[in-house]
Amino acid sequence: MGLAAITVSCGAGSANVPAADASASSSASPLSQRAASATPTAPAHGPLSSALPAEKVRDAFAGLQATLNDSCTPGNCAYFLGRVYDELHRMDRAMKADPKGPGHFPEPIALIAKLDTEFGGDHAFGSLKKHQTLMIGTRDKINLWMQGHPDDYR
Repeated sequence: MGLAAITVSCGAGSANVPAADASASSSASPLSQRAASATPTAPAHGPLSSALPAEKVRDAFAGLQATLNDSCTPGNCAYFLGRVYDELHRMDRAMKADPKGPGHFPEPIALIAKLDTEFGGDHAFGSLKKHQTLMIGTRDKINLWMQGHPDDYR
């Protein structure tokens, strides 16, 4: 196979592809076609997170509260437990970055630290399932604590 020149246009997200290759791209799955045409966005957390403004505690708390009516059912247990884990850590980051300082949130931060000690760095589904009761209890205790501090989430 010889080398072919490919020109990529960043503005429209299209590429000039040789005719032989163009037919191959049309047989790609709809998911890969959507992914290829999607506009890239910066991740909420990751390499660019230090450049983003800190999330407000009230916004992180809303995400945590959104898990209150869900549960670990056969069809969504991995998703649910992963989401609770993520929302707890989103709260942790927001509280630590809050202008009031992490000392304003001693109990929730300590609860999450205790949870992390139990996980020992393993937050795979098996570990999430093993620590499900502790994790849900931590979420519920933080929810109660925050309900007693309405100035932090309103």
